Amino acid sequence: MRKILVIGIGAGDPDHLTLQAVKAITSADVFFILDKGQEKADLVALRRHILALHAGQRPYRLVDARDPNRDRTAPTPGYAPAVGDWRRRRADVCERLIRDELSEGECGAFLVWGDPALYDSTIGILEDILARGEVSFDFEVVPGVSSVSALAARHRTGLNQVGRPVRITTGRRLSEEGFPEDADDVVVMLDAHRTYLRFRDEDLHIYWGAYVGTPDEILVSGRLPEVADEISAVRAEARDRKGWIMDTYLLRRKPKQG
Repeated sequence: MRKILVIGIGAGDPDHLTLQAVKAITSADVFFILDKGQEKADLVALRRHILALHAGQRPYRLVDARDPNRDRTAPTPGYAPAVGDWRRRRADVCERLIRDELSEGECGAFLVWGDPALYDSTIGILEDILARGEVSFDFEVVPGVSSVSALAARHRTGLNQVGRPVRITTGRRLSEEGFPEDADDVVVMLDAHRTYLRFRDEDLHIYWGAYVGTPDEILVSGRLPEVADEISAVRAEARDRKGWIMDTYLLRRKPKQG
């Protein structure tokens, strides 16, 4: 039986890897790397650096494939179909890699940015491949340090206030639903449209970070009305300089009294 490891490698710092992740890396025969193109070449370079640090002397193979492009401009009604189409095409690529590049009895691995259980498609794609019935394998998931936990640590804050819930959502959902009534702390991921600007006149505190855990890390925090423009300016400059940006932020309001 082929075996697949889905290994969370943290938010960017090679030291984010858990001992379990390092152990998993040293047991893999093949590492599958999905290349997102020249614009995000440093993401591939980081994975190669992690392998150089942690794979040890055991021989292994690297297999690269181009990650299919996804339509990120689809409006809300077409968002789910666009993601579904991208996942199908990505499953096609991963199925081919597992079938053609991994022999029976070998162990292959996908190095997943952050934590595989949080806004990542790898687990779902492997389940889709198994459901097709064309190739069989067993898979195991190794948790990683998410950008959410790394963001809170770098800002030296918790994700929730005493006895209060925290919600983790996307920029798209926050834009559609507004700030939730049942949570005072909202972590926002995958926000390409600076949704925090919608709340710039409210009494909220923001903890914002981009490229958290990498040498390019940027952190800004403060009352949202006072730092919203600074975040937008810093974000725009960083995106222009690198060609892409990954940012996460926590919006916090004081709990209602009574």
